[in-house]
Amino acid sequence: GISLAAEGGAHQSVATPLIGIGQPGMVAFEPAFVDELAAVMAWSFEHMQAPEGGSVYLRLSTRRLEQPRRALTPELEKELIEGAYWLVPPAPGADLALVFTGAVAPEVQEAHRQIAQDLPGAGLLAVTSADRLHAGWRQGAGDEPSPAERLLGALAPDARLITVLDGHPASLSWLGSVRGQRVHALGVDRFGQSGDIPDLYRIYGIDTEAILEAVAEACLARLAPGV
Repeated sequence: GISLAAEGGAHQSVATPLIGIGQPGMVAFEPAFVDELAAVMAWSFEHMQAPEGGSVYLRLSTRRLEQPRRALTPELEKELIEGAYWLVPPAPGADLALVFTGAVAPEVQEAHRQIAQDLPGAGLLAVTSADRLHAGWRQGAGDEPSPAERLLGALAPDARLITVLDGHPASLSWLGSVRGQRVHALGVDRFGQSGDIPDLYRIYGIDTEAILEAVAEACLARLAPGV
């Protein structure tokens, strides 16, 4: 069946993305937007009834997010079911990309907007299922690149990835192993604080300011020899 986990901020269920990835027989999704959720739900009902199917885990948020104005194409639906898609495609060979999952979308989108002038080619990658994306990379498909390899292949080989989610940073930090690109992973590795979302995101270092600081560190590190 479908298992739901609702969260409203970084104080909730820090380990759940990793639990979803590691649970056998279960596929985990964490969509940020309603149209993503609709596509995931349609796929999930088919998956649960398939002979080789299984359960589906959805990590959702009670946070209100501004929704993108778009129509999902078949190609975009395929990518988000595979686990990720470019919300803002990078310029060919771009040096940096912001990568996010779930409810931190507003903070990451604002950070991307602010760096657009200095880093106009930077990409913005939305990960709808770290589980599916990781499984596709591990399984491989012969001569065909996995979805993760194909997506990250649009960037420079030494590009920096800033990964952000309100869960454990290890949920996305493995992306650095796909093509050897350096990752600066932001996330939550402790819990117990109470507060509203802006305060909690600031405390845990996943707000817009923290993302911009990570971008600055990544750019400086990329210019340093051997770093």
